[in-house]
Parts: sequence; structure tokens; C-alpha cells
Amino acid sequence: MLHTAHGYWIAEAGAPDVLPPLDDDIETDVLVVGGGFTGMWSAWHLKQLDPGCRVTLIDSDRIGHGPSGRNGGFVDSLWVSFARLEQIYGTEAALEVAEASEDSVRQIGEFCEAQDVDAWFGHTGYLNVSTNTAQDGAWLENFEAMTRAGVKHEAELLDAQAVAAICDLPRFRGGIRYAAAATVQPARLGFGIRRALENAGVILHENCPVLSVDDGPSGVFAKTANGSIKAERVILATGSSLAGYGSPIRQSTTIASSHMVITEPVPELIEEIGWTGGEAISDCRALLTYFRTTPDGRIAFGWGGGRIAAGGRRHGHAEVDAEVVDQVGRHLVEYFPGLAGRELEYAWGGPIDASATHLPCAVKLPSGRAFAAFGYTGNGVGPSQMLGRSLAASALGIDDRYSSLALVQPASALTRVPPEPFRWIGGTLIREAIGRKESAEAEERQPGMVVSAIANIPRLIGFHIGR
Repeated sequence: MLHTAHGYWIAEAGAPDVLPPLDDDIETDVLVVGGGFTGMWSAWHLKQLDPGCRVTLIDSDRIGHGPSGRNGGFVDSLWVSFARLEQIYGTEAALEVAEASEDSVRQIGEFCEAQDVDAWFGHTGYLNVSTNTAQDGAWLENFEAMTRAGVKHEAELLDAQAVAAICDLPRFRGGIRYAAAATVQPARLGFGIRRALENAGVILHENCPVLSVDDGPSGVFAKTANGSIKAERVILATGSSLAGYGSPIRQSTTIASSHMVITEPVPELIEEIGWTGGEAISDCRALLTYFRTTPDGRIAFGWGGGRIAAGGRRHGHAEVDAEVVDQVGRHLVEYFPGLAGRELEYAWGGPIDASATHLPCAVKLPSGRAFAAFGYTGNGVGPSQMLGRSLAASALGIDDRYSSLALVQPASALTRVPPEPFRWIGGTLIREAIGRKESAEAEERQPGMVVSAIANIPRLIGFHIGR
């Protein structure tokens, strides 16, 4: 098994040629910092909304090689979080966000078709299933909120027999199916957007870390190792980097990690269990287990049970963590007994940036010239296209459906997480307790009182863990 930072998707897609870093002093209308999905979609929409806008996008590493290019490839809408949206923003605003996120799933497919991007886009739907007694009915609060709001087309309750008809695994019980969901090969999608940006006239630079950003009275001034950029507006789309020291929203996000493995091709097993529709599936853990198939019959399997990153530090265990990957491999065989003895070809990981609400946020910083988005909590492939549109409209001063979504808010409205070192210490203790509690529940055992009490702390203080 190859255990690398970048993993299977990027290797399979074949990385495009390296672009040069910035080695000059330039001016641009909008600077986009970060070459993941949010940054690339922001740049794309800037050019679609205003073709004459000068857009420059820079990334500290390779464009599309970060978490955007190596996640599970679930293109979900935010219907999966409707109850949480409604609780925070009210029913009308929650419906607007969820409907826009549903449109985003479709729009990604339309982009792939129009731009000839073979990203394996498949409108397959998403299943959230119970795998033990403690998880039974975990989806009911969300389903009932959707029902009260008059949403009838988007979610379908499934009993154990209906789940087995889609994917027949011993651990599966009941569940819910969300229709507005798809899967993609995330690196292929990322590299396809990169190519489209080049064709649209966006200036791209790789291996170009930003050393400082000065958002002053006369505009934005960004300094890199060998150059500088003067811009009218800046979009900060660096994901987990926004949790680091020096970031203006570092007190509103936490970084953990998620890790994946992918099998050798096993089409006969997929056929045997009837999982031939390509559906994206997860269980109902707070530390989510998620899995999907590939066109050549592999099973990609991930677990969000990695470590909290101290101080927003991204590199290290977030990418390569043998201990966590061993646990992922064990979970895989527990769910798919037929995979015992079969080869795992790749393992990899990446950071996940989570807001206190576990909902994504698009932020307008106080100067009115800087904008940012973060907090996808592992569900960014679909919503990032929507929030990229929101950031582009906000940067251009356009008042429309996207710039007025409830997720677009001033930085002062963000819920804060505890400062360091309490964020890391407390987050690590709580995450460990949740893991122990969910391991006991998986074995149909009662978790200990102390573990349960610690695992319940986020709920008591108004923080949300998991979907």
C-alpha cells in the first residue's frame, strides 16, 4: 500500500505541468489566495460575471493538490444540514441556502459537460445509514424539519430492506436517501477547473506562498517570496490555513483530519452486495465513516476520526498518519467482510476546517475589500461552487441571490471557538471521548459515564459535531 500525502485521486488524474511562481510586482483587480475548489470557483465566477475583470489566483503549493483534490468526492447539497440551517437562520433563509446548494450539485455537472471535464460526475444520490442501535433514527430531526418546511421531493426514508436493495451489508439498518447528491473524482474536477481558468484568462501561480496581506486604505497589498500583488479586492480561500496564527478568522475555525484508503478493483464484490448504482454512503457517527465506488470497481473508504491540529497547523499527521490509517483499514473490513485479505492500494489524509456551527461560512471582512470562506467540515465539493459564486458577487459589489445568502455574513457575526491551547487540548479530549463512545456503540455496548459526559460537552456549550 502506498501511504502518501496526496493519495490515489491525484495519482490517477495525472497532475498537469507545474506553473511558475510569481517573480514580479503586478497589479490585478481581484486576487484569489488559494487554489482549492473555493478559490478556483471564485475565480471562475469572477470571469463569468465580469469577463474584463483582471483575476490572479495563487497557491502556496500546487493548484488542486490540497484537500480539494483528495477528499471523498461526495458532491452533497446542504439539505443534509437543513435542521441546523433552520435552527440558526430560520426557515425561509434555510430554504434559500439549501435550494441554492441543490442547484450547485447540478451546476457542477453542467460545468463538467460544457467544459469537457471527465470528472466521473454521477448524479447518484447520498445515503445516510444506521449501523447500530444508537444511530437508529439519527436523520429524523432533519427529515421532520424538511417536512414541516414543505420539502417533499428531496429526502426519502428507507427501512432496512430498502437500504439492502441499494447496498446489502450486514451492518446496515435503516437510513435516509438525499436525491441532490453526486460523486466525482475530485482531482480530475480540480484539474479541469484549473484548465478552464487558464482558458478564461485567469493568471495562475503555483508554489507561491503569501507572506503577508496588507488590507489598507488604498487597496490590498500581498507580498510573496519574489514578488508582490496590488489588488482592489482579495478573496482568501485557503481553507484550513485560515485557522492559523495571523488569520483574521482564526478564532472561528478548528482543524482536524480525515483519512482514506482505496482498494484494488473488486467489481465482483460490489456486484455481490448489489451496490451497482454508485451511491455515496456514510454512517451516522459524529466522526463520520464514508464510502463510494469508482468506475473500475474500487471502494474508496474514509473516516473523519483523525487528530485535532494544534494552532491550525496543517502539515504532518493531517496528511500521513499510520495509526489512523490502520483504524480506517479495520473499519473497512468491519463494514465489508468480503474485503478481508484484499489489497489496499493507497492511503492518504487531509485537513478538514470546521466552523463552530459545522456549517460553511462566507465572510466579509471589515474593510469591505477582503472576503473569505471556510468551515465546510468535509462537505465542501458541492457547497464550494455555490460559495465561490457568493464570494465573486461580493467582491464585484453585485447584490444578488448568492451574495445575500444567510451563509454570507460579516466576520463579527461568526461564532468563536476557544483560543489555543484550550482549542487543541479540549478538542483532542472531546474527540477521543466521541471515538470511544462510538466504538462502544458499534459493539452494542453502553459507553462509560465519563466518556459519555465528555462526548456531550459540545452539545451543552452550543457547538455542533458531525452532520
